[in-house]
Amino acid sequence: MLGGAVLLAVAQSLGFAPWYGINSFPDPSYLAGLWGSKGFWVSVGLTLYYSLAATLLALLLALTTATLLVRSFHGRAVFGALYRLPLVVPYGVGIALAVIMMGNGGLVSRGLAALGWIDDPSGFPRLLNTHAGWGVIAVYVWKQLPFMVVAIHAVMVGADREQAEAAVVLGASRSDVFRHVTLPQIAPGILSATLICFAFNMGAFEAPFILGGGYPDTLPVLAWRFFNDADYTMQLRGMAAVVSIAALTGALVLAYLAAYRAYERSIGRA
Repeated sequence: MLGGAVLLAVAQSLGFAPWYGINSFPDPSYLAGLWGSKGFWVSVGLTLYYSLAATLLALLLALTTATLLVRSFHGRAVFGALYRLPLVVPYGVGIALAVIMMGNGGLVSRGLAALGWIDDPSGFPRLLNTHAGWGVIAVYVWKQLPFMVVAIHAVMVGADREQAEAAVVLGASRSDVFRHVTLPQIAPGILSATLICFAFNMGAFEAPFILGGGYPDTLPVLAWRFFNDADYTMQLRGMAAVVSIAALTGALVLAYLAAYRAYERSIGRA
């Protein structure tokens, strides 16, 4: 089913749509017209920015959280339960929370105004519906952080702690222990978590559509606009956008896997 859907999408992006009275396959004009537009490459940049920024920020927070969870501290059980809550909350709810919390009339701006830190809620910096994408990134990180923590923490728990303890005894600093001992052990967990989250972010539609800055849109939103155009033949260009998303994501994932394999070889593990 997946292979057939992919082949049909590629065929449509190349002019195969007899149900619309169009059958010029193979016709690269739909892809060429999309790739030749200036707005398309701006959309590519925005999509990559949102996806990479959210994935990297979630990874940094996940590493910190997972490191805390392998230690014993008061309230660890409560903290371990709370950080998992976003896993069961739909993305739509996260988007609504972002609007309620981060908007210029939201809870944060009203709270700061009540404390006298700003004169009026409208003076709060605009975080939503801008191309800076703070709201989009916040929703991605909020939702994906628990998933990354679960994946990385599971690997950390099973890691050999004797090597880290031996490195400390031999005079290694904490940063050296993390870079040379801990990181190679948890690298497979980092790889799987970041791959899944990045691929999802590249194709996500709801958050950029509702919280993004409008034109130019991310690639998924651009594809949606083509599909909803009054000219139904624009759906072929929409399918060209979908194929472009898949091709770009696939190329980046393969490059990431190649870099990971090079890292594995550099530490003598492949």
